[in-house]
Amino acid sequence: MSSLSTKQRLRPKEIENEIDERGAFIRQPNHFTTPFGEGEGELKAEAGRYRLFWAKGCHWSNRASIVRELLGLTDAIGINLVGHSKENSAFGWEFVYNEDRKDPVLGAQFLSEFYYNADPDYQGRCTVPALVDITTKQVVNNDYHRLTNYFETAFRPFQAPDAPDLYPEEIRQEIDDYNDWLFPNVNNATYRMMFAQSLEAYEEAFEDFYKALDEIEERLSKNRFLFGDYVTDSDVRLFVTLARFDTHYYRNLGPIKRRVVDYENIWAYLRDLYVIPAFRNNTYFRDIAAPRSENKSLFQDFNSRFVNQIDYEGIWSAPQTRKELSKTPEEKFKRHGKGNE
Repeated sequence: MSSLSTKQRLRPKEIENEIDERGAFIRQPNHFTTPFGEGEGELKAEAGRYRLFWAKGCHWSNRASIVRELLGLTDAIGINLVGHSKENSAFGWEFVYNEDRKDPVLGAQFLSEFYYNADPDYQGRCTVPALVDITTKQVVNNDYHRLTNYFETAFRPFQAPDAPDLYPEEIRQEIDDYNDWLFPNVNNATYRMMFAQSLEAYEEAFEDFYKALDEIEERLSKNRFLFGDYVTDSDVRLFVTLARFDTHYYRNLGPIKRRVVDYENIWAYLRDLYVIPAFRNNTYFRDIAAPRSENKSLFQDFNSRFVNQIDYEGIWSAPQTRKELSKTPEEKFKRHGKGNE
């Protein structure tokens, strides 16, 4: 069905290229990190110029798709999903959901084509999120650390008039510091566990992760969201990781200390976020929980066996009382131009 371009290269494997001498997973750095801004050499935010590519199972890219919708950037920034096909998975992300497996706007079959257009010598994994300039068909930014922040700031002129302020200037440094803490201890800690090649590295990541969850559970006992009454960029980053833990990440772990649903405050907090349309619309639980193998004669994990019987929507929409912690119980967002009334 597909015709491979001569430019295609086999996707590098994490356990062959991103493991240090201790057996610990050291994630590859982002390659396209030019910031958006008004300075010399910086990327310019323009409506209609860029296309965001993301994947249902990838929380790094899921955060960008959620923020795009939350801010009302759906007309300003195009979007498409990538996935893996059985026959071409060795070549990385492919436009498997589209006719002829081609992105309908840019005509590529594989995400990697935009990477090689931008840097013919690129040797790393071609990752999502990837923001592509449709005029050049080149990746211009794959920096998941900062991409949502650019949507929140540089793309402000193209946001909906009542868009939430997810990155308030008065607490921006606090949000940045908290995000820097979330990355190794929560967001990447799941991968540090899953890709660890030594017990020492695994246990180190395991302890970091569960210590962080204990701290977050305590923080959320007093705050509706991480920074009080309003959803911020940090809440998006925490949600996308924890939404995948009980449905997928656990598969590649040994005995776990607790499930996410076993944390009273965290679990209610996640459900409070899930009922927001942008979170719900961009979270594909059945795809995340889907079997890793089609061979039903093999032992399969719980979610693989019962993925079509589990009522994810009902579970995640169960009532919670988080708004009791808020001074603005019916408003989850600080809006641009408005105070915290």
